[in-house]
Amino acid sequence: MKIKFILICLLFTISIGACKETPSAQTSPENGKDREALLMHYADSLIIPAYSSFQNKFDSFQKQVDNFIGNPTQSNLITLRNAWTSTYIQWQTVELFDFGPAETNTLRNFYNIYPADTNGIIANIANSGANLELPAAYAHQGFPALDYLLNGTAPSDTGIVNYFTHATSGPQRTAYLKRLTDRMNLLLSGVINEWKGAYRTTFISKTGLDLNASASLMTNGFILHYERFIRAGKIGIPSGAIVNGIAAPEKVEAYYKKDISQALLKSAHLAYIKFFNGQAFYSGNTGPSFKTYLDALGTKDQASGKLLSQIINDQLIVVDNKLVGLMPNLYQQITSNNSAMNDVYTNMQTVVRLLKVDMTSAMSITITYTDNDGD
Repeated sequence: MKIKFILICLLFTISIGACKETPSAQTSPENGKDREALLMHYADSLIIPAYSSFQNKFDSFQKQVDNFIGNPTQSNLITLRNAWTSTYIQWQTVELFDFGPAETNTLRNFYNIYPADTNGIIANIANSGANLELPAAYAHQGFPALDYLLNGTAPSDTGIVNYFTHATSGPQRTAYLKRLTDRMNLLLSGVINEWKGAYRTTFISKTGLDLNASASLMTNGFILHYERFIRAGKIGIPSGAIVNGIAAPEKVEAYYKKDISQALLKSAHLAYIKFFNGQAFYSGNTGPSFKTYLDALGTKDQASGKLLSQIINDQLIVVDNKLVGLMPNLYQQITSNNSAMNDVYTNMQTVVRLLKVDMTSAMSITITYTDNDGD
């Protein structure tokens, strides 16, 4: 009897160990509701590592800016443009963290409001004292302004090099290029320093569900990003799906380097899926997340009986698969086959509803932002 009892205990212990190897079974219902653990995982495994990686990427880009300014050749322009492209794509992995330090420092607005205001950029080049800290200057800087300077100031690389080496205006233009990247680095460093400093402790400690709690701020920022900056900004506005069916392909992201517009969109969407599932930036392992929190709450769709987290993930994958089918150049996609863009938008609408209505209701989170696109 004693041996039998020991064997039963051993099998029970092994079964528990086996369960711990699968993320879905790792979090017990009560542990899954631990918001402190959730906030800690997001801060330490996703947000701070992603920002640190992006800072490294941006530092490399800045070196290429300095290299081009010091020696503005066609070869150095191509190298700089490639660095800008890869940095812009990686920016999409941190743009969704627009809460806390990023929100208070208005990082996204200073980094990625498009289309760029070319007239404002030209005026700023002529005025070295132009104020870049005002909301009116959002479209005069960031990645879209760099897009114009590196890709849109002339129809050829030779012409762009000549633009920066012009005997009279060249020094002003290179000075503005340098000013933009220095300002971006300053803003980014400020946000990262806050996350690595006191804000991390504050973020993890605010475990409630009130409007100022971290879960509320993060959830609102997370959903707003999808609704306004992925669904509307990258798809709905340029395709016209959100503006009475009137297409505006000139409002695509990276208008002057149109062949990377799909890559930017795909990078942003994939980062969103990973964030929902709590996938660590470096290891790829999952931890406490929106998904596990919803699962711990036992939130299911009444009609199908499926877990809400599964329904959300399924719909995100539907959208992701449709993005793969789009052309690399979204301007060309809109002008040649806009129905594919509208189809993506429709499926993104479903994601917005699942997140903004079903998920927030289950989590007892109040949506604090307003959206004025009529949906």
